[in-house]
Amino acid sequence: MTAPATVTDDLIARLSRHVAASGTETISSVEVFTGATLATLPASSVRDVADAVHAARVPQARWAELDVRERMGVFERFHKLVLDERETIADLIQAETGKARRYAFEDLIEPAITTSHYLKAAPRLLRAKARKGMMPLAIKATELRQPKGVVGIISPWNFPFALGMSDSIPALMAGNAVVLKPDSQTALSPLYGVDLLYRAGLPEGLITVVLGDGPTVGGALVDNADYVGFTGSTRTGAEVGARAAARLIGCSLELGGKNPMIVLPDANVAVAVDGAVTSAFANTGQLCMHIERIYVHESLHDSFLAKFVEATRALKLGARYDYKCDVGSLISTKQRKAVAEHVDDARAKGATVHLGGVSREDLGPAFYEPTVLTGVTPDMACFAEETFGPVVSIYPFRDEEDAIALANDTTYGLNASVYGRDLDRARRVAHRLRAGTVNVNDGHAAAYSSMDAPMGGMGSSGLGRRHGVEGLLKYTEAQNVAVQRVQVIPPPKAIPYGRYTGIMARSLRLMRKLGLR
Repeated sequence: MTAPATVTDDLIARLSRHVAASGTETISSVEVFTGATLATLPASSVRDVADAVHAARVPQARWAELDVRERMGVFERFHKLVLDERETIADLIQAETGKARRYAFEDLIEPAITTSHYLKAAPRLLRAKARKGMMPLAIKATELRQPKGVVGIISPWNFPFALGMSDSIPALMAGNAVVLKPDSQTALSPLYGVDLLYRAGLPEGLITVVLGDGPTVGGALVDNADYVGFTGSTRTGAEVGARAAARLIGCSLELGGKNPMIVLPDANVAVAVDGAVTSAFANTGQLCMHIERIYVHESLHDSFLAKFVEATRALKLGARYDYKCDVGSLISTKQRKAVAEHVDDARAKGATVHLGGVSREDLGPAFYEPTVLTGVTPDMACFAEETFGPVVSIYPFRDEEDAIALANDTTYGLNASVYGRDLDRARRVAHRLRAGTVNVNDGHAAAYSSMDAPMGGMGSSGLGRRHGVEGLLKYTEAQNVAVQRVQVIPPPKAIPYGRYTGIMARSLRLMRKLGLR
């Protein structure tokens, strides 16, 4: 197995030109299926990050002066390019992540969906809006949306193209420049996305990539940008948030999850099993919204478990650059060892491994079999900690209240799922779950793909939202421009202030009575 023919030295050299790097240091990534070197790219220094932010300010100012509809043409062309070049993008994503190709397609298609949504929504959301002044006719207020300036986007390795591009696109649409820091192992696909943006006509200098050690280069980006969007672990996200707060800049943090699924007693078991298999093992379990805890009503538990194990056993695990495998590799041997440690700890403390629980280095250095556990208890690492791999635990519950309490027994709150035939009941349960997105009769995709609705976490799963109104407006500052046509604040000098208070009180009473205020 070698990297696809599309990943050439010429392509890597072209993509390298989008990296802000003034020195001679480099970083290397591997082809995950084999562990062989995939690409060597320039490494950025702390000074390079500061220079990149500074250099972006000039083109950003010009970009912000354009009408939002003038900016949209770039993204119309970008949308088309992503769809036209989907096979090359999928090759890059697979080579640097090792995921199955179907999830490489889901990775690449999300920015197209995001772009399409905001092409329609952005002109409406960003236009000036008239607001009521304190005194009708006398004062006119207008809400404007001003870009933040230079936005720093720090994106993870699990969905490198999707999260690198889908967070950058609305920031650019809102009139900002972007400095993007992807994970060093998965820099090729977001660099290709940057290349597509420039091919689509984005003005030079509006998006730049910095590469290197996360704490060093990522930290420098937080120290220089005007706003930061971060996706990654809860521990690192807390550090990013604290660092941003020290500078009094805003940030959006989409962090970890220990996501639950509830299978109610009236659920269609076959439908619930299909949904659970997909949501537990999608992207080899390396998905912030994927299901790690499944709570099944005790009347269905044994049947569900048997069918779930059978369906999981049917998944095809392998290293292929086509659509013939269901589950790919983990991102690295380090991640494989971390997943194995969780499973080995649970097994040693009495959990039952119904399927999997073994590394598959015969397929590649970072492969691990989809794993199904029962009997997981609070003293086991995988009970409450995020595993972020192809491992799921199944538990019985007694009644609705028990299920809700079990599902909410976590510091995380990113995603949750409820299965049941009675949709009113399932919605009622969903409304009581402490998670930023909750899916009824689906594991994660229904909520995440609904671009007009917000997506993000509660509790330790982060703050801020992507998608929806907030997914665009978070990259802007709200500005209130108020014009006083007739002097009422303060009163004209001809009116004594004591008389003014009576006039004002009567005016406020009248406006309240008429419903004007």
